[in-house]
Amino acid sequence: MSMECTIDWGGPEGMLFVARTGSGHVATMDGAPDGGGNNLAPRPMEMVLAGTGGCAAYDVVLILKRGRHAISNCQVKLTAERADADPKVFTKIHFAFQVSGKNLPVAAVERAVQLSHEKYCSASAMLAKTADITHSVTIIDT
Repeated sequence: MSMECTIDWGGPEGMLFVARTGSGHVATMDGAPDGGGNNLAPRPMEMVLAGTGGCAAYDVVLILKRGRHAISNCQVKLTAERADADPKVFTKIHFAFQVSGKNLPVAAVERAVQLSHEKYCSASAMLAKTADITHSVTIIDT
């Protein structure tokens, strides 16, 4: 399975980049003013972190829905630390999941998070090569 993405620089007045994905979508990225950017969009590494959170949340929701659990909401907040020296890779990432639904079994939600991390989430599997990844789960009964 291949993927493609084209990144175009917005020009000499800054560090704005526009990504066009193979699926036909557009995302923008920019840098901080101290790095020549104009703070018009998320940083590229924020996009990596956001993509990883999206990948994991997607897995958790899909696993719970396939298990016929009455999930009504899923939020994951990622907090990360990066290395001080270049390349400033992620060294620690914590995924704090908050999952809402009716009578959600704790074991099923925790298993969905575990399966995402250990088997399905490509992004967290890649980042686990440099980062210590941890998880927490809060379940809200609705």
